[in-house]
Amino acid sequence: MAAQFTTTRRVEFADTDMAGIIHFANYYRYMEEAEHAFFRSLGLSIMQPQTDGSVIGWPRVSASCSFEAPAYFEDLLEVRLNVARKGVKSLNFEIEFWRGDTRLAHGKLKTVCCVCRQNQPLQSIPIPAEYSDKIAEMPGSSVGNS
Repeated sequence: MAAQFTTTRRVEFADTDMAGIIHFANYYRYMEEAEHAFFRSLGLSIMQPQTDGSVIGWPRVSASCSFEAPAYFEDLLEVRLNVARKGVKSLNFEIEFWRGDTRLAHGKLKTVCCVCRQNQPLQSIPIPAEYSDKIAEMPGSSVGNS
């Protein structure tokens, strides 16, 4: 079983189209919000400052979302983020959106751990132990350390 993180998100009026249905692009924003909340739940950040002035970050290299049923203004969505795979330098997330017993959509994100240094291009790096260890310790985690 993959490590799972769950959060909720209310569909706001600004998130909907003229029919009161969530605009598809907002699912990508919700996936990013869930990813950020996941890292915060581990006591980390998606942009983690380092003592040398660099920053550890997680740019997305792939994102997809499939839609199964509409979500409407004021719906309270349960957003389930699973760490599906942990590579040496990357994390694959699978994210599901639920309203009660109805799955509304599911998406995937692939992120790569990078170091950001001033005036230098991003450089992918192995996932630091502070991240790997906390992910491996999550309830239900079978992703382990690579």
